[in-house]
Amino acid sequence: MLWFIALIALVLAVCYRRTSLLMATWVIGLWLMAYLLAYGVTPFSQGLWALYLLIFMPLNINTLRMKWISRPMFKLMKAALPPMSQTEREALEAGTVWWDAELFSGKPNWKMLQDLPAARLSTEEQAFIDGPVETLCAMLNDWDITRNRMDLPKEVWDYIKREKFCGMIIPKRYGGLEFSETAHSEVVMKLSSRSSTAAVTVMVPNSLGPAKLLLVYGTEEQKNHYLPRLANGEEIPAFALTGPHAGSDAGAMPDTGIVCYQDFKGRKTLGIRLNWEKRYITLGPVATVLGLAFKLYDPDRLIGDKQNIGITLALIPTNTPGMSIGRRHFPLDSAFQNGPNWGKDVFIPMDWVIGGIDQVGNGWKMLMQCLATGRAISLPALSVGGAKFTSRNTGAYARIRKQFNVPIGEFEGIEEPLAHMAGQAYLMDAARKVTCAALDQGEKPSVISAILKYELTERMRKVINDGMDIQGGSGICMGPRNYLGRLYEVIPVSITVEGANILTRTMMIFGQGAVRCHPYIQKEMAVLNRSDNAEAAAEQFDRILFEHIGFFMRNLAISFWFGLSGGRLASVPGDKYSRRYYRQVARFSAGFALLADFALLTLGGALKRRERLSGRFADALGNLYLCSCVLKHYQNEGGLDDDLPLLHWACRQTLYQTQQALTEILWKLPMRPAVWLLRLFIFPLGKPCLPPGERLIHQTASVLLIESPARDRLTRGIYINNQPDDPTGRIEVAFKAVLAASPVEAKLRQAQKKKLLGKGDPSHAAAEALAKGLITELEAGLIDAANKARLAAITVDDFSPEEMAGVKRS
Repeated sequence: MLWFIALIALVLAVCYRRTSLLMATWVIGLWLMAYLLAYGVTPFSQGLWALYLLIFMPLNINTLRMKWISRPMFKLMKAALPPMSQTEREALEAGTVWWDAELFSGKPNWKMLQDLPAARLSTEEQAFIDGPVETLCAMLNDWDITRNRMDLPKEVWDYIKREKFCGMIIPKRYGGLEFSETAHSEVVMKLSSRSSTAAVTVMVPNSLGPAKLLLVYGTEEQKNHYLPRLANGEEIPAFALTGPHAGSDAGAMPDTGIVCYQDFKGRKTLGIRLNWEKRYITLGPVATVLGLAFKLYDPDRLIGDKQNIGITLALIPTNTPGMSIGRRHFPLDSAFQNGPNWGKDVFIPMDWVIGGIDQVGNGWKMLMQCLATGRAISLPALSVGGAKFTSRNTGAYARIRKQFNVPIGEFEGIEEPLAHMAGQAYLMDAARKVTCAALDQGEKPSVISAILKYELTERMRKVINDGMDIQGGSGICMGPRNYLGRLYEVIPVSITVEGANILTRTMMIFGQGAVRCHPYIQKEMAVLNRSDNAEAAAEQFDRILFEHIGFFMRNLAISFWFGLSGGRLASVPGDKYSRRYYRQVARFSAGFALLADFALLTLGGALKRRERLSGRFADALGNLYLCSCVLKHYQNEGGLDDDLPLLHWACRQTLYQTQQALTEILWKLPMRPAVWLLRLFIFPLGKPCLPPGERLIHQTASVLLIESPARDRLTRGIYINNQPDDPTGRIEVAFKAVLAASPVEAKLRQAQKKKLLGKGDPSHAAAEALAKGLITELEAGLIDAANKARLAAITVDDFSPEEMAGVKRS
C-alpha cells in the first residue's frame, strides 16, 4: 500500500511541477524499477510493466501517438465541434483578457495584479468632480424630477451641455474633456447618489453610444463633424440596437438596409434604404442623432461581391424624412428619456455608415469591442453609487431611529443587513476601482466587463433591499422626504439593460470566458477549424492537446496539495491579515480551472445549453475576481486597521460563495465516479470556508453606526450635504446631532439607574436633570437638538386627498 501512496505522491509532484511527458515517463519507470527490485519478478509486476509499456511508450513515440491518439481525437473533436455563428465568433473575439485569464490558469500570477497602478484622478478631473459635478448634484431634486416633471429641468439640461458632461470620453482636440475611465466612473457614481435620471442621462453618451463608436471606427470627416457637437451638447446622441423581435439575439434582428441609388438633395446618390423598429432606446425621445444597427443587404452587388453583408451601423440625424421618434416609454417611475423609434423607407447616403463603406458588415464586432469597456464603467458606477448612498444613509437612520429606547442598529436582526450593506459596498467599490485602473492601462477585458455588470447590479439590488427592510414604513411612503423609494423602484432597469443579468450569468461570463480566457481552448478551436492542411493541423493539434493534458494534470495536483495544506504551498503576497485570502483564491482558482476542463471534456458543445451549470461557473469566477479586487484595493488603501472588518467580511463572503458554487458544480457534472474523485482532490479535508461570523458581523455593521474615517472612506465619492430641507441632509444633520448627544444620554441613563431621575424619554429626563443640576445647559441643548433632528429625519410625507388626486405629471 505504501508503494502505491508513494507512486501517487510522485505523480502529483511531477504534475505540480508540470514537467514534460518524457520526464513523467522516466519518473514512473524508475518507480517500477524500484518496485521490481524490492519484490522481484511476479505476475503483478509483469502486469504493471506491460501496462506501462502499453500506455507510456506510445505517448513518447510521435508516430504511434499521432496514429493511435491524436489523429482519431482530432477527427472526433472536429466532427463534434458545434457550429459557431459570425455574431458568436465576433463576441468571443471582442476585447482582451486580463486577470480573468489568470484565474482560469489555476495558478494566478499575483505580480500582474500587484504591479497594477492604483486608480487615480488628475488634478483637472478632481476639480471637475468637486466643482461642476457637485453643482449639478445640488441642482437636482429627484422628487420634482420624477413626480412633477418626468424630465430634468431645462436649467439642468443646459448645465449638462454647457459643462460638457456628455463629452467626458471625447478628446480635447474635438472639444471634449478627455477624462480617464476612472474619472468617468467617479462622475457617474456621484450623480447616481443624487438622481438616477441624471446619472443615466450623463452615462449613456459616454458608454455605448455614437461618440465611442466614432472615436474607434469613424472616418476623419465623421469625427470632425460630430465629435465637437456631441462634446458641447449641440447634438444629443442615442443608440438603437434592441427591437421587439431581437433583444439579446442581435443576429435575429429584422431591421434591414438595402444598398441602392436614390435621389438625395437633388443628386443621384449611392446609399441605403432602411426599414426598422426599435424600442427601449435611452435618450431616444430627445436625440438629435441616432446610431442605428441593422442588417445590410446588397442584392444588386453595388458595393461588392456579397449580397448578405451583415450587421452594419449608421449615424442618422433624427429629422431625416421617414423616421419616427419622440414617443416615450415609462420605465418604473424613472424620468430618464427612453422610448421607441422606427423608420419606413428611410434613405441615407453611404457615408452615414459609421466608418464609411469600409466598415459595412462589421457592426456587431464594433458593438462588442465598445461594450468590452463601456459595460465595465457605467452600470457598475451607478450600482456602487447606489450601494454607498444606501449604506451611509440607512446606517445613519439605524443609529437615529429608536425602538424600546434603543437605536435599532444595535439589534442583531438589524446588524446583519447593515453588515451585508457595508461589506457589499466595500467589495463593489474595490471591483470598480481596480477594473477602472486596468481600463486606464489600456485593457479591454470583455469577460470582466460582464462579471462587473452582473455582480455589481445584483449586489446593489440586495443592498437596497436591505435598506428598505431597515427603513420600514419610512421607505415605502413616497414623498419629497423619501430618499430611497425611487432608487428601489428603478433597480430592475440596471438589471435588465446592457445584457440582461440572467443571460449574462448563464451564457456570457463562462461561455465567453471558457474560450477567451482558457490557455488552450481557443487554440484548439482554431486548429480544428483549419481547412488548409489537414496533416499540419493534426500535428499542431497533437502538440496543443498534450500541453492541455499537462495543464489539466497540473491543476489536479495543485488542487490536491493546496487542499491538504490550506493553500500554504502557494506563493502569494499580502500581510498577516490578507495572506490567508490570497491562498484561498489561489486554491479555488486551481479547482475552478480543473472543473472547467472536466466540464468541457465531458460535455463538449452540450455545455453551451447547460445554463444552470455555466451559471455556477460564472458565480465561482465572479466571486474569485471580486475577492482579488478586494485584496488589491486593501493594498492600495494602505492596509488600514480600521478597514479590517470590511476586508474580512468581503473576502469571507466571496470565498464562501466561490466554495458553494464549486460544490454545486460538482453536483451537476456527469460521470459521477470521476466527479467523486475530483471532489476528493479539490476538498480533501472538507470545505474550508465559512461565511462571516457573529463577531465579524457586529464589527462590520458598526462601521455604519459611528462617525469614523472608515465610514467616510467607504462612502467616499457620493454626494453628501447637510441641508436640513434635503431628504439626505436631514439624515446627516440628525446623525451628527444624535452622536453629539450620545454621551449626555448615557449620563442620563446612569442617573436613572441610580434612581436620581425618573424614568422617561430623554427630553423629559433632560429637563429634570437640568433642574437638578446633573447636566449643564449646553448638554441639555444637545439633547434638545438631537430630539428635533431625529424627529425631522424620521418624519414621513403625507398628503391631503386633494393633493393625492390633483398632482399631475407634466
